[in-house]
Amino acid sequence: ARIDIMLKVLVKDPQGLTVVDGLKTLGFDGIDDVRVGKHIEVTLDAGDQAAAERAVTEMCDKLLANPVIEDFTFELAEVAAAEA
Repeated sequence: ARIDIMLKVLVKDPQGLTVVDGLKTLGFDGIDDVRVGKHIEVTLDAGDQAAAERAVTEMCDKLLANPVIEDFTFELAEVAAAEA
């Protein structure tokens, strides 16, 4: 699972503001906004697509994301089992 977690649009992003200031200091013009988030990759063993979706959603709801201030999206991809 590839999970992206971002602050909700209405939540100010202090890291993003710092990056905007840094980019402008380095001479990059036209930067209006930067949002900084987290990217997490989880390898899990699930019986099927629906089970994997449920598991990843539960992981995000319970630990990986703060549902009060963050939104998350994820993609699932099959990974070939490693050969012994």
